[in-house]
Amino acid sequence: MTTEATPPSTAASPSARQVWTRTRGIALALVVLLAAAVAIATIRSDARHGTLDPRSADRQGSRAVAELLADRGVDTTVVTTLDDARAAADADTTLLVAAPDLLTPGQQRALRAATTGAAGRTVLVAPGSPSVERLAPGVTADPANSLDSTLSPDCALPAARRAGTAETGGMRYTTTHLDADECYPSDRLATLLRIPETGGDGTGDTVVIGAPDILFNDRLDEQGNASLALQLLGSRPHLVWYLPTLSDTAAADEHDQRGFFDLLPSGWLWGTLQLFIAAAVAALWRARRLGPLVPENLPVAIRASETVEGRARLYRKANARDRAATALRSTTRIRLAPLVGVPLTQAHTPEALLPALSAHLHRHGDGQTLHTLLFGPPPGDDAALVSLADQLDALEREVRRP
Repeated sequence: MTTEATPPSTAASPSARQVWTRTRGIALALVVLLAAAVAIATIRSDARHGTLDPRSADRQGSRAVAELLADRGVDTTVVTTLDDARAAADADTTLLVAAPDLLTPGQQRALRAATTGAAGRTVLVAPGSPSVERLAPGVTADPANSLDSTLSPDCALPAARRAGTAETGGMRYTTTHLDADECYPSDRLATLLRIPETGGDGTGDTVVIGAPDILFNDRLDEQGNASLALQLLGSRPHLVWYLPTLSDTAAADEHDQRGFFDLLPSGWLWGTLQLFIAAAVAALWRARRLGPLVPENLPVAIRASETVEGRARLYRKANARDRAATALRSTTRIRLAPLVGVPLTQAHTPEALLPALSAHLHRHGDGQTLHTLLFGPPPGDDAALVSLADQLDALEREVRRP
């Protein structure tokens, strides 16, 4: 009874135990990180987080201002869809749009149509260009932001004058409305605009503020931020806090449909291009330089018969009878040349090898036969290749015969 021995593992083929020994530290660390992430997510799953979210107690949340407004009788309702924001527009409501630039052009036009003539107040937080031009026609955003964050009101708007200095520095705006209140200027450009409504009963207005700082939890107690925020958002008994999301596709016409790459900022595309160039340069730097082959001893001893058998299988798999025949003839010529007195440098020259070989072999007077055998065309099939090997072997034995 015989049993097959399990081949010993080598560096090229480690056993399962060796693989586990090497990787168990990394696997354990991944398991710990995953468990910690699940635990943290479970503990904080009921918490509200997000910039300018009136339910969030984070540093850049807005829960503090919502609580202060509630103490003054102003109820705050959070909406995340355009349909809810449009439905809430009326004379007793202040509609705050936390991120106007997330709205598509079609959504911006629909929101403007809903608020026009509603006699309520619309507060736009840091809208850029061209968003502000659709949501507040006649207002243009300046490309350069304010260098100072804390500014003085320098206008006749009562809310601004009572609040005093506030952190409104950010986007700067110009307007063609002659009756607009231009407050908190930075280099003669306003960072807060109030545009009265021209139609209806004239009680509605639109407020454009260049920075969200006065609404953040961690900035509310600075300067006159709290006073300005409460006066801008507490002029009506109801406050609708609109948090736009990319998943809200209401009122987006077919021209507003955007793909994945349209949602990526241009900086990501430039960054990807730079990473691609850097990777190409690194590949050129670390690429293998082609040069002369360096002989190197094998790490283990391999029998010559195994090497020959392995190369023969490769030739057979590639159907390379021509290369196999060339290797057989070349090796035979190298072994025969010293036996007939021909230098190795001329072993592959028919004019030098064949005459000496014919003179040594008295029974092979036909030089054409020797030429075909040692320098002839490749065999056409496997049988011819085997026959060629036998003939070369017989020729070498005859030359060696004393």
